[in-house]
Order: sequence, then structure tokens, then C-alpha cells
Amino acid sequence: MMANLKIVTDSSSTMEPSVRDALAIHVVPLSVMIDGVVYPDDETLPGEKFMQMMAQAKELPKTSQPPIGHFVELYDELGKDGSEILSIHMTKGLSGTVEAARQASHLSKAKVTVIDSDTTDQALAFQVIRAAELAKAGKTLEEVLPEVDLVREHTKLFIGVSTLENLVKGGRISRAKGLLSSLLNMKVIMDFDHSELIPVVKGRGVKTFNKWFEELKAELKNMPRVTKIGISHAEGLEITERFQKELAELFPDLEIPLLHTTPIIATHTGKGAFAITYSTE
Repeated sequence: MMANLKIVTDSSSTMEPSVRDALAIHVVPLSVMIDGVVYPDDETLPGEKFMQMMAQAKELPKTSQPPIGHFVELYDELGKDGSEILSIHMTKGLSGTVEAARQASHLSKAKVTVIDSDTTDQALAFQVIRAAELAKAGKTLEEVLPEVDLVREHTKLFIGVSTLENLVKGGRISRAKGLLSSLLNMKVIMDFDHSELIPVVKGRGVKTFNKWFEELKAELKNMPRVTKIGISHAEGLEITERFQKELAELFPDLEIPLLHTTPIIATHTGKGAFAITYSTE
């Protein structure tokens, strides 16, 4: 068999399992510790089940990156037939995963290229899916890399949280400039830009989210060409179902996945959070 390109990512990359399987994307799970018990962030711990466990946990779950050895094993296995590997991961601003992958790439017998996606959730999945589609079409690493860069440069990710409590407890709040712990019960929309959480809207009620969404819709309407939209949530189904319905009316030709985010992200965002990701040409 001719050597080809294989795509690896981590479990913070939120996508439909059917898409992952159809494109032969390999996902390395992070793990999450709930009250002293470690669980892999994979199919055995769906987001919905995790939210229930987090609600009952005595303390905030802790997430941890995959061991370097997991990456080395996978890379060696995938490279056995002479394939090259492109490994795309969530931003180093949130996790040491990409660094673990880099270290593993030097230890593996296979030829591995590691990319920091500079983002996470469906914004990471957009890059991974594009890479996998091109790899499936027989493109080389040299052809795929600039295309992945292009997706990264043209993708925006907005995150809405209903409480800042988890971000504070998880030590992530220092990255969210200009937020005070006295505002814990605020609804906040953040632009996730180059690994920085930048608050764009703050307010008390759910109207904060609604008003922002109306503005976002108006903006998207006027954009030259929106190619992809994805919505994720952490037990925020009610509001996101409406977002999905209204965006589908605006963009009838786009498939807009509405997915429960992974435990890795839900740990930090808390209940009722959502994310809207979109790409333009």
C-alpha cells in the first residue's frame, strides 16, 4: 500500500463520531479526575453523563493531558506502513497536550508533524476535519498544512458562560482579562482569540446572550461567505437549540452540528455554557 497521511487529534476536538469515523481521524483522550477517580475522556464518558457527575462531585474535576507514551504508541502504530502523521491539538494556552504530542513526535519511529491549533472544541475540529478530508483525497503533508492554516485564520470561536465559578476554580480566569471574581454570577460572552479569553459582553440575565446573538446574526448575514458553523453546549440545550434553528434559517445550505462539548471543556466552562464557531472563506 502506498504511504499516506494520517490525522491525529485530542478529545477536546468536538465533532460527530460519524464524521470522525468516516474520515479515519484518530483521537487521543485526555482524562478527567472526579473525586479521586480518573476517567478517560472518550465514548465511555459522554458529556451529559459527565455533567451529572460534576454536579454531584465534592470538588471541581481536574483534567489532565494524555501521557507522552500514549502518543508514542499511536504514532508508531500509524507509521508502521510508512505513513506520515499530522497531529493537531488544542491550544497550549489551555493544556499541555500539544507539548506532550511534540515530545512524543521526537520519540516515535514515525514521521510526525505536530500543530498547535491555537483553539479548541469545534474550532479545533474544523482544522482536523479539513486536514482529514484532504488526506483522504490523497494530498501530501505539504499540500495539507497551508490549508489547515487557512482554516485557522478564518475561524472565530465565541464562548458564553452562565457563571465564572469554574473558570476561577480551575485557574483559567487569569486568562480572561478584565473579569472580577465579584462578578461570578455574570453571564459573559468571550471571544476566544489566540488562546486568550477576551470578554466582549457581560450582563446579568439571559437577555445578555440573546442580545449578543442578534448582533452576531446581523454580522454573519453581511459576511462574504460563511462556510461552516458549529454550536457546542454544556447542558445549555434550550438556548443552543434556538440558536441552531435561527442560524439554519439564515444558512439553509449549511449543516450546523449542535453537540454536547467534551468533559475537558465543560469542566472549565461550567453548566449552561455554549460556544458558537464559524469559518469564512
